[in-house]
Amino acid sequence: MNTKSPTRTRAKICGITRPADGVLAAEYGADAIGLVFFAQSPRAVSGEQAREVIAALPPFVTSVGLFVNAEVAEVERILAEVPLDLLQFHGDETPEYCRQFARPYIKAVRMAKGVDLAAVSLQYAEAKALLVDSYQKGVPGGTGHTFDWARIPQGMDKPIILAGGLGPDNIEQAVRQVRPYAVDVSSGVEAARGIKDADRIAAFMRGVNKADGE
Repeated sequence: MNTKSPTRTRAKICGITRPADGVLAAEYGADAIGLVFFAQSPRAVSGEQAREVIAALPPFVTSVGLFVNAEVAEVERILAEVPLDLLQFHGDETPEYCRQFARPYIKAVRMAKGVDLAAVSLQYAEAKALLVDSYQKGVPGGTGHTFDWARIPQGMDKPIILAGGLGPDNIEQAVRQVRPYAVDVSSGVEAARGIKDADRIAAFMRGVNKADGE
């Protein structure tokens, strides 16, 4: 069990492209929504789209902006346009790069062979959490595949957000086994790329809550 695990597992629905989907995620109990600022992603949004999504959210839902090896000027431009609460860096960004924006951030870690999460936690000491995701060469995230959850060390000193191939069918098992601070889902709750499905979001959140209640 992760010693930083809360009594309730938080949930983030990532890859939101429409205000209605952000509202839907919040209605079913999501704590955060993710907005992708990575042009190569089928879930990428513009600054204007992101503002519309955030404007529609109810209170106490965290807006997270996802970047992948973005130019500093591009991140700064988005921050000037969009009222993001939290940044998520999903590429090869250094600790120095991540901290320069003076915003709280989480660092994504693709679980390639040999990754030492404890060492990464020390390296990114200022990160609010580590998001652990599946590794697929040349793909920064959103692979739709799981990884061996047993590779996550016990007793991590930083909150762990579990991602990678999660969906309604495996979320209960994932929460029971890992007991993460939070879980992150995107393709697992979609009707089509970038379009969320109400029934799948509802089933996903039921799975999180059921596992928490055990």
